[in-house]
Parts: sequence; C-alpha cells; structure tokens
Amino acid sequence: MHTTPPPAIPRLLQAGLRLALAAAVWTAAGCVQAGELVLTVDTGTEMPFAKIEDGKLTGGLHKDLGEALARALGRTPVFLVLPRKRIEHALETGDADVLCMYIPAWVPGPYDWSRPFFPHSEVVIADRRAARPKRVRDLAGQRIGTVLGYRYPEFEAMGSDFVREDTLSAESNLRKLAAGRIQYAITSSVFLDYRLKQGDLPLALHEPLLVKFFRAQCAVSRRGRVRLPELDRAVAQIVKDNTLAQILQRYKK
Repeated sequence: MHTTPPPAIPRLLQAGLRLALAAAVWTAAGCVQAGELVLTVDTGTEMPFAKIEDGKLTGGLHKDLGEALARALGRTPVFLVLPRKRIEHALETGDADVLCMYIPAWVPGPYDWSRPFFPHSEVVIADRRAARPKRVRDLAGQRIGTVLGYRYPEFEAMGSDFVREDTLSAESNLRKLAAGRIQYAITSSVFLDYRLKQGDLPLALHEPLLVKFFRAQCAVSRRGRVRLPELDRAVAQIVKDNTLAQILQRYKK
C-alpha cells in the first residue's frame, strides 16, 4: 500500500521555530547574566552587616556595599543568601560572583581577591568580673565565645590552648556574656559598637583587646560574571568618591 509522506515544509518550520525559541531564551539568559552582579551573604550575618528576613537580604552593610559596587560596575545587584558552608561552593561554581568583607585566611580557596579596602577591627571582649587580657596569649586555655564555622588565625596559632565555645552568631555570644555563661568572646568592633548603642543588653565589659586592624576584601569567583580588574576599579571608585565613607557613617549614628 502506497502512503504519502508528510509535507517537509511543516517539519522545517517546526524545527526553525524551535531553534528560534532556543536562541531567544539563550540570548535573554545571557543578557540577564551579563547585567548582574551576584553577591553572596552568610545566613549567620547580623546587623549592622546584614538584615536577613525570610531568607532575603533587606538591609545592612552588605546590601549597601553590594549596591554601590554594582552601580560602579553598571550592573544589577543580586544577593544570594547562603549558609557559610555553601558559600565557598557557590564561588567555586560561579553561582556567586563575589563575597565581600572577608580576607583570604577566613575563606581559603581558588578565588581571586580584590584590593583591601573595608576597615575592620577584630577584638576580644571580656566580662569585667574576669581578668582583662592584654594579649592573645593571655587567653590560652580559656573558653572563648566563637562563631561556628568561622576561622580565627591569630588564636588557632595557639593550637590546643585555643578553646572554642562555638555558637551560631555573634549575637548569641553577647547574650551568653550578659548571662555569665562565658567570660570572653571574639567579635568585630563594628558589630560591638552597633549593639552597645542599642542599649538592650546588660553588659559590663573591659576595654576590648584589639587583636588586629585590617582592611577586608572581596573574593572574586574565577567562573563568575565579573573579573578581578573590573571589581578593583569599582572598589577604587567607591573609595575615591567617598561612597564607602558615607556607607560606614550611616551605621555610626
């Protein structure tokens, strides 16, 4: 029995439509990706660094800084809020472009690092009922409030004499200090100043021990949407035009 083959033209038209649709989707995705700057933020980050609500970044230094860098790059900021252990994977795969306000010792990995620019002081706070440490070594053998997953190179150099008392956040450490459950904690001076101004915790502390002052950086994914020279130019711009200084001033009031 003879059968007539289906017309070739409709098949060609269908194939052409499929190719056109695929090309349109690919082009749109490419344009979106090219116009984004994806910044990752740790879920454990607190104000003044980050305000996280329902898994989304809604305020804080990370948001202000990310928006400033994106403007300088002519891109749209996208914030990817992840647990600390997933942040490194996101940078390695290119799911995130940058992680800011860190240093290489905290997040070792195959990343490029921007110029240092964000002022940061790491301090030890001590309850007034405890001896005031004058140097890091004075804390050997003492339980020290730390944040789970965070690295403390200056203390880790003490080996087994560094006794971590891990909790999920810097805020938890302050509350443990206020409750007398620990006597010492490592934190950021920016976070400490911000929380003390809130005036809602009954803390009686010695003058903080400065562990180190440094300028934090941004880790740049080698598989992301932005290259290190681009980000360095953006950093230089927000420093030069005082955008960074203005951001920092907002959280000192």
